[in-house]
Amino acid sequence: MNYLDRFLAVMAYEPVDQGPNWEAGAWPQARDRWEREGLDPNLLHWDWFSGEDALGMDPREFIPFRGNMIPQFEEEVLAEDDRTVTFRDSVGRVRRALKEGSLGGARMSMDTYIGFPVENSDDWEPLKSRFDPRRQQRYEPNWKCLRVDGWGNRQHPLILGPNCSTLGFYWFARDLMGTENLSYAFFDQPALVHDIMETQAELLIESARPYLERTTVDYVCLNEDLSAKSGPLLSPRTYKEFVYPRLRRVIDFYKSNGVRYVCIDTDGNPEPLIPIMLDAGVDALWPLERASDQDPIRLRRKYGRSLRLWGGVDKRELAKGPQAIDEHLQSLVPLIEEGGFIPTVDHTVPPDVSWPNFQYYMERKALLLRGEL
Repeated sequence: MNYLDRFLAVMAYEPVDQGPNWEAGAWPQARDRWEREGLDPNLLHWDWFSGEDALGMDPREFIPFRGNMIPQFEEEVLAEDDRTVTFRDSVGRVRRALKEGSLGGARMSMDTYIGFPVENSDDWEPLKSRFDPRRQQRYEPNWKCLRVDGWGNRQHPLILGPNCSTLGFYWFARDLMGTENLSYAFFDQPALVHDIMETQAELLIESARPYLERTTVDYVCLNEDLSAKSGPLLSPRTYKEFVYPRLRRVIDFYKSNGVRYVCIDTDGNPEPLIPIMLDAGVDALWPLERASDQDPIRLRRKYGRSLRLWGGVDKRELAKGPQAIDEHLQSLVPLIEEGGFIPTVDHTVPPDVSWPNFQYYMERKALLLRGEL
């Protein structure tokens, strides 16, 4: 079986010689630790979504695509002191970041968000043109002659857009308004929120149309991050009113134009919304954060085979060493045997996981995927 055969077989609960070996990535701070612990700095590419040969990961291909605003805001430092830097980012948000622990653009704590580009309709209207789905800058130059033939002969999964280029509706609106402001706007400015989400629906459909006229796509992952540790950041009623109609329309378009599966990426615990997602046509959920009680064994019992599960490997167990890793992976054997499950670390790998422990995890996971653990 080739890499595409394995992915499609696992998603269809069919026999497979070994499951897909995927991972998302590691913190720059983990990379720094691993190099101090003996990792050859020239060994890895650090694009784990596309696959990492040296670690035995399977290849995936992501269609080059820009789903962000065009043009973006100019990034600008607004203030700085010994401990923090305050800046405007490419989305137009004003943020304050700690300098301590920063490495490669990644910090050990979340920034403080001070301001957002959209507070009301007057702010939103001049920004809408930046999300025109027909801007040629969204596409790789000459992609029709450079890419399409290879896509037609592929032996690996093909995905529409790199990670975080196909944003879901909540994430899109939250980037523009902020979590607190968006929470109020659902009630105080519903017309504005509807218009923002309608704009994203048009972007997701129309920017994908040229690709889907020329190739099939194995999956699309809509990045949402709409959940906290104990539950979603919006109620099922609000999700059903604002997100569901657009989500269903986008998924219907994708699947009627050659997209096999649609995945939702959200950290935290989205469980109250999962039935609505399934009704909209969602096939898979990722990354199943264990710290938010997202146990894939329990989720399979609760939702059955209609929900495919990706992720679910507790990053905290990897830090504990070989015995904990073995016990944790052993618990996943029933899902591997049943199918519809692709195990990965339940987010990017943090720096409390040592290089020897991560190597051990990858070696043992390879056995798990072959049914030999």
